Amino acid sequence: MTIYAIGDLQGCHAKLVELLERIHARHAGDTLEPELIFVGDLVNRGPGSLATLRLLRSLGDRARVVLGNHDLHLLAVAKGIRKPHSSDTLDDILAAPDRDDLLDWLRRQPLAILEDNHLLIHAGVLPQWTAHQTLSLAQEVEAALSGPDWDGFLSRMYGNTPAKWDDALEGADRLRCIVNALTRLRFCTPDGTMALAASKGVETALPGHLPWFDVPGRRTEDITVVFGHWSTLGLTIRPNLLGLDTGCLWGGKLSAIRLQDRAVIQVDCPQYQRPGEI
Repeated sequence: MTIYAIGDLQGCHAKLVELLERIHARHAGDTLEPELIFVGDLVNRGPGSLATLRLLRSLGDRARVVLGNHDLHLLAVAKGIRKPHSSDTLDDILAAPDRDDLLDWLRRQPLAILEDNHLLIHAGVLPQWTAHQTLSLAQEVEAALSGPDWDGFLSRMYGNTPAKWDDALEGADRLRCIVNALTRLRFCTPDGTMALAASKGVETALPGHLPWFDVPGRRTEDITVVFGHWSTLGLTIRPNLLGLDTGCLWGGKLSAIRLQDRAVIQVDCPQYQRPGEI
């Protein structure tokens, strides 16, 4: 089956519809419709978060998603665990008649997908982790988030420590470290210590820090990692790396890439927010 990976939506519903129309047109007449995998940050900051969630859910088995930091933020705000940010655009979801159904669907989505020698996550992978270990660790978080005490998990999820992975981590510290890597990571040291406050371009790395994907000897070099989260990188295509956050929210593009041959489809986007507002 043809598979497209699609970058951060952040509630840009109209542009998602346009992108899906272009994908459909490219495959008109195909026996099977392409499968779609979205790399997180489905909602927030853009003008159509409610319509975006409804559309993704309606696609059923045709679409899969991984959760990003903004998606987890929505769940935490809905539970009263986090206060909304001034630039959030989540009110339409929180007031919707189908709010509970949408949130229940969202909290049951994965944080990592392994498909056809591609590992799809939202933000990053620590250098110590293999692809299969990443998938297993993600499943630990998924079990907590889909379980009966999911609000308790969310209440313990926030914080920047522990900053470094240790297989001996337990409980909330273990889950928080996994979440931070998969949904927030951009820079780390060669030993995998995360610098979670850094959010700008590669050239802004602190001394001794590297983009997570440039750490020598990272254990996911044998597979293609597909991610979003880092709009200042732009479209990034390397032999074992695909970065798909192309700044739809900031007036950039919404991007899809066909995993089989790396054919790219993009749509131009208006500027919904200025970068300094995030």
